[in-house]
Amino acid sequence: MGNFIKEFKEFAVKGNVMDMAVGVIIGGAFGKIVSSLVDDIIMPVIGSLTGGIDFKELAVTVGDANIKYGSFIQNIIDFLIIAFCIFMMIKAVNAVTRKKEEEPAPAEPTAEEKLLTEIRDLLKNK
Repeated sequence: MGNFIKEFKEFAVKGNVMDMAVGVIIGGAFGKIVSSLVDDIIMPVIGSLTGGIDFKELAVTVGDANIKYGSFIQNIIDFLIIAFCIFMMIKAVNAVTRKKEEEPAPAEPTAEEKLLTEIRDLLKNK
């Protein structure tokens, strides 16, 4: 049991867990911002373009069940915006990573360059 607790403590203290926690918190806040964007800005504009339809109120009653497909449409729009933002962020990170990988390492001096360096050093010392 003591070994298990030790392993868990090492896992919890690592930077990756902290980074993940920060990501979850920021992701939750970002989700609220996107939901507000969709609910308060995009859907009212779409509603006015479609003759004043309030998507939240779109529903169909089947027996005793009230199927709110308008709310579902809003959630799909939320998802698409969040997915697009994440796609753009990953694309930017990949571009930066690729650029770092493309930077060439300093080249080894050729045999001729080494010989010339030795000759220069010998001439300097005389």
